[in-house]
Amino acid sequence: MAHVPTATAPDGAPYDEEALAIHAREMDFCWDDVPLHYIPGRMVATHVYNCMHLLLPEGEKAMSAALAQALPLIDDPRLAEEVVGFIGQEATHADSHGGMLERLVDLGLDARPVLRRLDKLISVIMADYGGHRIRHHLLCERLALFSALEHFTAVWGKFFLESEGLAESGMHPMVLDLLKWHGAEEVEHRSVVFDAFQYVDGSYARRVRMGVLGSLALAAAGFMTLGYLVAKDPERTRTRNPWKRYVAPVLEFLRATRDRVIPNTLGFLTEIPVYARRDFHPSQLDGMDLAVRYLAQAPIRHHGDRAA
Repeated sequence: MAHVPTATAPDGAPYDEEALAIHAREMDFCWDDVPLHYIPGRMVATHVYNCMHLLLPEGEKAMSAALAQALPLIDDPRLAEEVVGFIGQEATHADSHGGMLERLVDLGLDARPVLRRLDKLISVIMADYGGHRIRHHLLCERLALFSALEHFTAVWGKFFLESEGLAESGMHPMVLDLLKWHGAEEVEHRSVVFDAFQYVDGSYARRVRMGVLGSLALAAAGFMTLGYLVAKDPERTRTRNPWKRYVAPVLEFLRATRDRVIPNTLGFLTEIPVYARRDFHPSQLDGMDLAVRYLAQAPIRHHGDRAA
């Protein structure tokens, strides 16, 4: 595969990046026959992925908005091209996950209160005030935060593509296609936000500080959302058995982690030292071959055309 130089690495030296054109792929998903528990027998694991349906698109909209603010500051044509492609991909992700959320509402699980609280949090993160210097500082803070969050989405994307536990879980094929397609594009554009932050600011202290903060905030939001979804699940609310209501979900979560049906949440801690290395760059995360192969052979094609 050809390589071309792009922006600069953290130490100021040029690095090589895969010569891939990042662009949006219009996908056509149909959720009409997706059941409430689309991983058979695994209520909690299903809701772990519902957390992603809820949290990731909203966060990605904010990332896209921050990158759009940064775009006028980026003179490197290759990086600017990647930023535009990233924004387009994230818009399609949000639309696709939105259809899945509408299906959950139809099935009796209304997650809109979570979205309203998340919107309030994001409005704070994206708020601008003060003069030019303060607004630039706030933009750098956002880019540093979103760079860290994109590291986690790339790690999860690789998991979606390679986990045999997930592939053999019996997950509804439409939802599995959504996760693999989204995951493949997360791996594909894993470097864009990091590169934009390095280009606009590049402060190592800011990167590490916001990396730690982003990891903890994402973990807290994820577990709070998971707790809400499990508590509101119609199957759980029908029983008053304390074991089934409180203990069984915890044990199921641990079994799903052991079986690699869901990513290991210890990653919120173990990935911090990886991201905090001075010589870190997202291109060091492998999995690009898996992403390219999936996107070339995905069962759901561009513009909704299905593979034969």
